Amino acid sequence: MAEPHRRVTLRQERTGADSRFLEAYLDATGDLHLDGQDLGPGTAPVSDDGEYEWFQRIAAADVPRLLALLGATPGEDVLDVLERGWRGARSYDLERLLRSSGIPVDRTVWS
Repeated sequence: MAEPHRRVTLRQERTGADSRFLEAYLDATGDLHLDGQDLGPGTAPVSDDGEYEWFQRIAAADVPRLLALLGATPGEDVLDVLERGWRGARSYDLERLLRSSGIPVDRTVWS
């Protein structure tokens, strides 16, 4: 699979020895990916080695539902919407919103 052309950084934080990262991109089929990585002692509840990664995929067919949930205009570029309104502290709201939305999310976790 080809490397995605555009990636949007939604979270890039550092607090002491902990860091948190989340990015979004579309793959060649139009599926939306939200990939994250947390590093440091703050991962102790879920990881023995100080690293926690997750990979979420929302099928292209469900992206319009996500756009509606985010209050976007139908047909807007989902990466533009995420970059404009769901970065930094709002990225945590995005993740909570997704969990409660009923939108199918294929999630893989590595720790």
